[in-house]
Amino acid sequence: MPTEDTVEAGAVECEIRIEARPETVFPFFTDPERRVRWKGQTATLDPRPGGIYRVQVQAEHTVRGEYVEVDPPRRVVFTWGWEHEDTLVEPGTSMVEVELIPDGEGTLVRLAHRDLPAEARDSHRAGWTHYLDRLAIVAPGGDPGPDKGPQA
Repeated sequence: MPTEDTVEAGAVECEIRIEARPETVFPFFTDPERRVRWKGQTATLDPRPGGIYRVQVQAEHTVRGEYVEVDPPRRVVFTWGWEHEDTLVEPGTSMVEVELIPDGEGTLVRLAHRDLPAEARDSHRAGWTHYLDRLAIVAPGGDPGPDKGPQA
């Protein structure tokens, strides 16, 4: 299970160790087919600075942003926000930074989601914890089963 902390105003940070090398884990943040194995029903990803980042996480919940930095297999940064009306986090208003740090034969994944309003942090922390747990199963070749969302 990821460890997590709110590290600065407006930020949620999660960390998890995955039993796969960074070269194996990295494509799960940039390849649409791999992305939906751990998070999302559909994904449109163009992993280059300015390229689209769009993932339909659940039936009525789609996140949209753009890639800011893509440095395989070490780091990926993208903007983030929800497409639905009345959201606290509109597309492009927050930023997700992912660092992949070699750790023996595994990878330490450090994820920081910045610029979140206070009332959105708990739900985003729960979501990232849920999905990073799924990534820890998928990246080494496992099957996390159907995604029932972070509340399940």
